[in-house]
Amino acid sequence: MATLGRSRTLRRDAQRNRDRIVASARRLFARDGVDASVEEITRDAGVGMGTLYRHFATKQDLIDAVLEESFEEIIEVAEAAVAEADAWAGFTGFMEAALQRYAANRGLKDVLAGSEHGRRRARGMRRRLAPLLGQMIARAQDQGSLRPDFTPEDMPLLFWTSGSVIEATAGVAPDCWRRHLALTLDGLRAGAATPLPVAALTPAQLERSRTRRGV
Repeated sequence: MATLGRSRTLRRDAQRNRDRIVASARRLFARDGVDASVEEITRDAGVGMGTLYRHFATKQDLIDAVLEESFEEIIEVAEAAVAEADAWAGFTGFMEAALQRYAANRGLKDVLAGSEHGRRRARGMRRRLAPLLGQMIARAQDQGSLRPDFTPEDMPLLFWTSGSVIEATAGVAPDCWRRHLALTLDGLRAGAATPLPVAALTPAQLERSRTRRGV
């Protein structure tokens, strides 16, 4: 019985240490981005380097564990947007909620914007997100609220441009991205649409653009 008790205590201690590591990494990644060092994370968590590597063999594994929750939140927001009766409200609500998370979490921004870290997980999230975005766009167009020439390949451009605004204004006017988003969304309304000068990117062109950005 004593051996069983010690085993349970060790498991509880190990889980507590893991939770402390993840909490510290989440806080530091959000503040400093995913380049925050594992040394700083272990100091913040109050554990040794060996403890960290017993739970996470590589920093990539730690990043994946920390950002899993953020990625799941974005998927849930997209699912809620698709279920929204007013498709325009769903589309615009998704954009605002996703960018709010992007602006608040530098680690999430780093991964989605093309950091070397977390690429596989970001690509996996995009694969899950793509059909939801397609439904979101199609529903808003069917209801006549979203301009009919908007394509799923245009969606990453919205995030890239908004990301640049977030990066440029974060230390001066951290909510400026909301103004930029409102201006952008007004331009996407079907009633305001005028013919576009060039065609949307093809899926192949979008993928090449992502590669050039390192995404």
